[in-house]
Amino acid sequence: MRNLRKNTKLTAAAAATAALALGLTACGTSSDPAAAGSGSRSAESRPLVVAASPTPHADILGFVKEKLAAKAGLELEVREFTDYVLPNTATQSGQVDANFFQHKPYLDDFNEKNGTTIVPVVDVHLEPLGLYSKKAASVKDIKPGQTVAVPNDTTNEGRALQLLAGHGLITLKPGVGTGATLSDITDRKGLEFRELEAATVPRALDDVDAAVINGNYAIEADLKPARDALVLEKAEGNPYANFLAVKKGNEQDERVVKLARLLNSPEVRQYIEDTYSGSVVPAFGAPAK
Repeated sequence: MRNLRKNTKLTAAAAATAALALGLTACGTSSDPAAAGSGSRSAESRPLVVAASPTPHADILGFVKEKLAAKAGLELEVREFTDYVLPNTATQSGQVDANFFQHKPYLDDFNEKNGTTIVPVVDVHLEPLGLYSKKAASVKDIKPGQTVAVPNDTTNEGRALQLLAGHGLITLKPGVGTGATLSDITDRKGLEFRELEAATVPRALDDVDAAVINGNYAIEADLKPARDALVLEKAEGNPYANFLAVKKGNEQDERVVKLARLLNSPEVRQYIEDTYSGSVVPAFGAPAK
């Protein structure tokens, strides 16, 4: 749905530069009234500015903006970020009003480490984590001496290691949970590991024997998780649903409430199911019949 969006793409470097030089004064967020260019304009009358990962988050928001927002009386602006840090720091500082890119284990870890107060508003979708390879046709083809790339951020690395352990590729310490690190592997079964920033893992597929890739980055790399992954996380009972998030205290902003309702609408459910064919799945219940 990229043809539906006319959003500003911000790389991590560009976003950081803009934040330092301009404070992103064009955002017009509720936490910075002066940034709106008009002190008399209420927060609810300004566009809701949402930081999002390009795919599928910004795609879903683009659908909402194009098809649903006007009827709901919501003016929506989407700003794309390509990393997992700036969307939260920008939300905390008020440079954007909300973000849509993360799951709860990641947010909990981020808040604890950075002293931020970001909170979830509403679950939207799940991107199943998967194991991919250009050299192996199945998990059984991954042998001792081969190298597996994994995301290096705390929660996604633990999630990746649990996926590998669940399919017999490694053994982890009992009870280690999703906070597992490489030091918690009790039996590597001859495998070597390469820790990489999550966004760069797909680009390493040519250089390693297999890689555990987040669903959104797999899609961006033209991989189809439901088809291409050697193994894929199950959706049932999965704690890694991605959600709309705001700085604590902004949950009842009228614009946020409107967007939350639209993101859990039957139209968005249908869009996710039709667009991603199981590579991304809705994380909210189907409407009652």
